Amino acid sequence: MEFKDYYDIMGVKRDATQDEIKRAYRKLARKYHPDVSKEADAEAKFKELGEAYEVLKDPEKRAAYDQLGSQWKAGQDFHPPPGWDAGFEFRDFGEGGPDLGGFSDFFESLYGRAGRRPGAAGAGGSRGAREFRLRGEDHHAKVIVDLEDSYKGASRSITLQVPEVDAQGRVRTRARTLNVRIPKGIRQGQQIRLAGQGGAGFGGGEAGDLYLEVEFNPRGHYRVEGADVYLDLPVAPWEAALGATVKVPTPDGPVDMKVPPNSQAGKKLRLKGRGIPARQPGDIYVVLQVALPPADTPKRRQAYEQMKQEFAFNPRAGLEV
Repeated sequence: MEFKDYYDIMGVKRDATQDEIKRAYRKLARKYHPDVSKEADAEAKFKELGEAYEVLKDPEKRAAYDQLGSQWKAGQDFHPPPGWDAGFEFRDFGEGGPDLGGFSDFFESLYGRAGRRPGAAGAGGSRGAREFRLRGEDHHAKVIVDLEDSYKGASRSITLQVPEVDAQGRVRTRARTLNVRIPKGIRQGQQIRLAGQGGAGFGGGEAGDLYLEVEFNPRGHYRVEGADVYLDLPVAPWEAALGATVKVPTPDGPVDMKVPPNSQAGKKLRLKGRGIPARQPGDIYVVLQVALPPADTPKRRQAYEQMKQEFAFNPRAGLEV
């Protein structure tokens, strides 16, 4: 998948104001509109322009896009880094806007189908604000938490970035810090609802809610699937061959586990009920990885040479060579 430089597509600088982006879009839209343009690739350029404007006109999507940084160039192979959009507070996308003819895989990978929506509606004018009590919009944000927090529950201070347009018409972010209770047993993808922490209401209406979507820190040792937790555990060759009792780290503390004799690399051992807590807790699956000590001294090389002589072992015996 190729990275798209939306600023380059629209011919504006990265610090362009929202008005400058709007003017650039109107100018290019007239130039490449398929009904009037004589350019050979007008339809493709018009579609690409519409996608770029969908992102840059929206302070929230633009701020999240800017977080990807300028290290990417148009056309480079791109995959979104894990949790790239964590910590940004978005208004409610609802059910998404109309289908604008199909955006690129790049757009969909960043924002998903819900990223297509019309511009946020205003308060409906001063008359409407006086006569109607309107509930504020719900807001959403993705937050990264440690897996250990799901095991025991925790209170955490979480800082969100709230995109805003300043007096000069440029997109800036404002930090917003909240004290959040992480419920015991929460799973990846589930949401924490903070009542009244969303958008302000109109005409005295109540504020919307803030929904925090939980994602586990990808830098840990564990992989999570539903309520089950996976861990790759290195073992020495003699532990795998002879069997051993080894200590296994878990999010709830270390436990002793028996490695059966003649275990192969990739063998999966289950620690029942030690996954994410719940009425029916998940399991921990320990995947054995045989780690070889280095032959970095003459004595150790000799030990490997002796093994070579002692074992009539061909690990590729089942392959056609």
